Order: sequence, then C-alpha cells, then structure tokens
Amino acid sequence: MASLADEIEAYIRQLLQNSPDGSIVIQRAEIAERFDCVPSQISYVLMTRFTPDRGYVVEGRRGGGGNIRVMKLDAEARELAALLQEIEAIDQARAFALVVRVQEAGLISEREAGVMQSALRRDVLKLELPERDRVRARLLRAMLTAAFDNKGGT
Repeated sequence: MASLADEIEAYIRQLLQNSPDGSIVIQRAEIAERFDCVPSQISYVLMTRFTPDRGYVVEGRRGGGGNIRVMKLDAEARELAALLQEIEAIDQARAFALVVRVQEAGLISEREAGVMQSALRRDVLKLELPERDRVRARLLRAMLTAAFDNKGGT
C-alpha cells in the first residue's frame, strides 16, 4: 500500500503530465483537502520529491491564495537548476560564464543573456563583499528560474 506522500506525489506528477507546458500552479490547501491531510504534508512532498536534481523547480508565490508553481525541466535545464540551488554566492566572472553556458545550450536568447549580465555587474550591485556575491547568486537563480518558466521547462 502506498504512503500518503506517494499518493500526493503521484497526483502532482499526473497533473504535470497532463500539462501542455510541463508547468502547473497548485494551492496547498486544495490538495491537502483532497487528501485529507495538513498543508505542511504537501510542502513536505514538494520539498523532498520535486527537487532540481530530480528535474523540477518549485516556487512559492505570495498572494492570490498562496499558489505554488511546479515546473518540469528538460535535462540541460535540470542540471543547471540543480547547480544553481547549490550556489550560495557567485562572483561576476563565474556568473557571466554560467549565463553564456545557458545561452549556448539554447535555454535563453542572446538578448536575455545580455540583460542578465547587465543586472549581475559589480557596478550595478553596489554592495560590499561577500554580500554582493550572495545577492548576485539569488538574482541569477531568480532570473534563470523565470527564463526556464517562460520556456515551459523545455
């Protein structure tokens, strides 16, 4: 017999499979009600079974009922998303190199790469080290997550 977490995971995977773009927006409370459990159980499943190394990006959204977006990534995007989750701080040269890698993989356009690099420049992020490198990592993660989302994770 499958555990509750297994059933929730299977349900979310089915929703993703039926999604034309590999992305869904769900509400914890609705799924919790469906499975007669607490919303934190849904959070547990999302945090442990829908991770970047398994090919997913999960992002919470404030307002609008507390939506959560789950995106399935293709292999290249999956590798990059997993890498990004591990980066706590990144210097300008490494950030630029990563943006170029993502562009060369065809996951973002040349224009998107240029915008990202402009936003990640040290003269734009006028902060002292090491905070500047931590902020740069958070910005890079947010921009690439948004770019993957707009591409439908593929």
